[in-house]
Amino acid sequence: MSKIVLVTGGSRSGKSVLAENKAFEYGDGSVLYLATAIATDDDMKERIRMHQARRDARWDTHEGFKDIPQALMNTEKTTALLDCITVFITNYMFDEERDFDKITKDEIHELENMILDKLRIIVETARREEKNLIMVTNEVGMCLVSPYRMSRIFSDINGKANELLASLSDEVYLSVCGIPMKLK
Repeated sequence: MSKIVLVTGGSRSGKSVLAENKAFEYGDGSVLYLATAIATDDDMKERIRMHQARRDARWDTHEGFKDIPQALMNTEKTTALLDCITVFITNYMFDEERDFDKITKDEIHELENMILDKLRIIVETARREEKNLIMVTNEVGMCLVSPYRMSRIFSDINGKANELLASLSDEVYLSVCGIPMKLK
């Protein structure tokens, strides 16, 4: 039986390393790494390089955020590591041109529902394909509320996504200062 695992924490909290360790544990080398990051600047390129350097040579990598269900269906790997949900959300927020200062509540609701539906489909696909799925996400709701509307919209969508994924997961971990805590 497959497992759905959510790993959350703040920036540089050790969540990706924890998720990679879970992938080793559940995948025994049979892992598909689902990389959602887009190299937009030198800082992001360095983050991507660090993640790539830690990956096991036996792992396959799929880069992209739009076709994750298809990647899950087309792999023979038993475990998938999706890193990360937060970047996945950001990618969809900026996939189309939007003026976040003028976007309506209905448009925000439509965007949020679209993202939540896509995440639901990823989890449903992993279960149907009997794949272990380990997802990494950022906990962004433990800080001050941003004065910028776009940041508040992002934070709200990310929070709803984390709630949804935690409810659909068999295990949920929070990483703080590199220390994992099992929540579920």
